[in-house]
Amino acid sequence: MNKASNCKSFLLVFATVLVFALPGTLAAGGDDVFTVAGFDSGKLEEGVPAGWDLVKKGGTEDLRLERQGDRYALRMKSDSESSFGIKKEIEAGMEEYSFLSWEWKVTRLPVGGDVRDAGKDDQAIQVYVAFESTGWPEKVNTPIIGYIWDVECPKNTVVRSPQPLADKVRYIVLRNKSDMLDKWYSEKRNLEEDYRKLFPDIDGGKPRNIKGFSFYINSQNTKSEAESYIYNIRLSRD
Repeated sequence: MNKASNCKSFLLVFATVLVFALPGTLAAGGDDVFTVAGFDSGKLEEGVPAGWDLVKKGGTEDLRLERQGDRYALRMKSDSESSFGIKKEIEAGMEEYSFLSWEWKVTRLPVGGDVRDAGKDDQAIQVYVAFESTGWPEKVNTPIIGYIWDVECPKNTVVRSPQPLADKVRYIVLRNKSDMLDKWYSEKRNLEEDYRKLFPDIDGGKPRNIKGFSFYINSQNTKSEAESYIYNIRLSRD
């Protein structure tokens, strides 16, 4: 890999992790359920849902809030040059909110996407949860769980990011090309259990507090297109 490519890869990793390196507001409030993103309105503010920020890595972002039945969902669409998402910092204690649930669907998968191969590392949707940094510099020391809808990688595969400088970005493949397109699926994950499984090398897998969330789409590596929807992302006690 040449010097320019190394620099580009570093900047992409830096952008991913910087999303969660900003100060925020504690989300814990004693409720049994905390809504991370409900998208109850179809209105965008400066091109993104209210309270969220755009993170653009490449190409042109294409996102909107689209009515799906009696609700609004975030719809993201990428082309052969696109990699983007939205992010929001939300601080919450793992001991208070250890479960994460959401609904998502994919209408188009990137051709041949495979999280195990840096040159094909494209997904129609990625749900990221960032945790407290383990040290400085935060951009390479922030543990991040990525729940992804891959294409070729088998479901339930656990893998570290193949991208340079992204060792602490670790994935669980929840869905792939074997799942139906244009169909809503509901997910629920035990964050504490997943953290222990993915980060045994950090303090013996002792869970760290949640720092933020982001949702991404990308298809620039496979030079194809992708489209996905997500809704009703919540933290809960059980």
